[in-house]
Amino acid sequence: MDWMILPLKRYFEVRGRSRRMEYWMFALFSFLVGIATTLVDSLFGFGWEGTGPINGLTSLALLIPGFTVAFRRLHDTDRSAWWMLLVFLPIIGWIWLFVLYVTEGTRGPNRFGPDPKDPHGSADIDRVFS
Repeated sequence: MDWMILPLKRYFEVRGRSRRMEYWMFALFSFLVGIATTLVDSLFGFGWEGTGPINGLTSLALLIPGFTVAFRRLHDTDRSAWWMLLVFLPIIGWIWLFVLYVTEGTRGPNRFGPDPKDPHGSADIDRVFS
């Protein structure tokens, strides 16, 4: 559960690096929250389309941490956050971005910070939860 809420604790932090675990657990968390808020909206009669006010506000609240964890994930692969612009290339850009998100990060420190998997360095999760 710590991995799912770590991007919320680092809400506006675009510097540094994020492990694959942090990125994908937040993606799962966002997906599950989306399902739950869609169900709550439907219980209040706003329909099943996922466009109700509760779902909309929750999606808006998760938008910034979603971007920042994506930026930090790209940093972990030693790429600039500008690579996010691949999202504007239909299909090819989306596939390439997906490949970048599932690729293991660079070992050791890179230009964006220390390796988050390094137990002797200042790993992001240790810094946030200590």
